[in-house]
Amino acid sequence: MTMNNKGSLIVLSGFSGSGKGTIVKELMSRYSQYALSVSMTTRAPREGEKDGEAYFFVSKERFEEEISRGGLLEHARYVDNYYGTPRAYVEEKLGEGRDVILEIEVQGGLQIREKFEEAVLVFVTPPSAKELHRRLTGRGTEDASSVANRIRRAAEEAPFMRDYDYILINDDLDLCVEELHRIVGAEKQKSLRRASFIADIGRELADLSAEL
Repeated sequence: MTMNNKGSLIVLSGFSGSGKGTIVKELMSRYSQYALSVSMTTRAPREGEKDGEAYFFVSKERFEEEISRGGLLEHARYVDNYYGTPRAYVEEKLGEGRDVILEIEVQGGLQIREKFEEAVLVFVTPPSAKELHRRLTGRGTEDASSVANRIRRAAEEAPFMRDYDYILINDDLDLCVEELHRIVGAEKQKSLRRASFIADIGRELADLSAEL
């Protein structure tokens, strides 16, 4: 009897300023089982960005080819550029037994759920709206108008939290990272993910009972 060692797909979404990126970096520094999905985009690389690390940088024509052939798990268009998640890269890592983290926006997360039933959707949020505003202004990288736009975007995204499997409140980074790791571990034990094991042990028990 063999166990299914395929990895899990974890979709991590959340408001801008909720700390998703920090959580992912810390999770991956603590545990070797995780792989971060690399998105594909048609935008030009920024200074210091390397192809295959921050993004897979491709032409608009190549991206649209990937869309037409079903090569993307999800995609969206922002400010005249495409962004998406390559299916082959994710499936390769899952096949290696790695748990793949997709840090993407809500719309992309819901697209993933439609195509990948077993995906685990986790939404990251600060403990309050006031705390989100404090974090956004505290970064010192955006003006008041940009902060206001991000808060408005968060208000639009909030209703979609109900469509996620878990809500992760990022109040304490250390606890938040460990809670996410526990979520992934618990999901692996669900009967849906143990279908082949259940079938195998059922057959073995039937054979053994017939011999006794």
